[in-house]
Amino acid sequence: MTKKRGLGKGLGALIPPGSSRTSTGDDSVPSGPVEMPVEQISPNPHQPRQVMRQDELQELANSISEHGLIQPLVVTQAGPNQYQIIAGERRWRASQLAGLTHVPVVVKETTPQQMLELAIVENIQRADLNPLEEAQAYAQLMTEFGLTQEAVAERVGKSRTAVANTVRLLNLPDEIKTALAEGKITEGHARAILGLKKQRDQLLVLAVIISKGLNVRQTELQVRQMLAGESAKPKRPPLSPHDKAMLARFESELGTKVELTRTEDESGRLTIHFYSQEELQAIFNAILGKDEQL
Repeated sequence: MTKKRGLGKGLGALIPPGSSRTSTGDDSVPSGPVEMPVEQISPNPHQPRQVMRQDELQELANSISEHGLIQPLVVTQAGPNQYQIIAGERRWRASQLAGLTHVPVVVKETTPQQMLELAIVENIQRADLNPLEEAQAYAQLMTEFGLTQEAVAERVGKSRTAVANTVRLLNLPDEIKTALAEGKITEGHARAILGLKKQRDQLLVLAVIISKGLNVRQTELQVRQMLAGESAKPKRPPLSPHDKAMLARFESELGTKVELTRTEDESGRLTIHFYSQEELQAIFNAILGKDEQL
């Protein structure tokens, strides 16, 4: 029987053994957590989670007030008497709401890359990241630390395909990313929209999802229908060198933009652009070969 793949590597795998030490700078491994003033602790600058709901923090603060902070924070030293959170920012913020002046911590020696990896793993395990935050965190691992998609997948315990599909969400228009972050659409909706190449088509589907309340399966059907309609359109043959020379001559003589659209049966459409009444009058005179007011 194959072992079930776990989610991420966790603290023990991502931080080398023996990296724990006391908050006093002693290199010995402490037998347990140490108490630390909350003002000596600051958030992880690589924290991928960008939104923390105040009502959820208050609920956690109420629990801490009643039962205390059972699980210690994990921190790393950032300077003299200054520590940054590796794991447990929600607990740190809630502890302050609960009025705690000291919190239990375990101090670890880490690199910036390990801090980001651990923050991602912790948030994914707790389902605390929205899809865009997760995508941005993966992208940060790749751009700032040069990791491949395979390496990111290995560190967070997901498949390379899952990581690649999540990062693709960053390619969506801002309006769709905002709708996803605000919970107006789900990650499944967003993945379906990614099947469309043109931004205007993507935004059209977003409007339909919101106005009609489409579920993911209905959205996928909508996208397939749009793609089928796009492929059914007759393909325009490319313009020949003769056509291009003719267009250049038209534009030179008329002094404006001219477009030529061909179809398979050699018919087509010639479009002459104008941007003012004066330009239209000049085109009219040039075509008719005489000066006559419209």
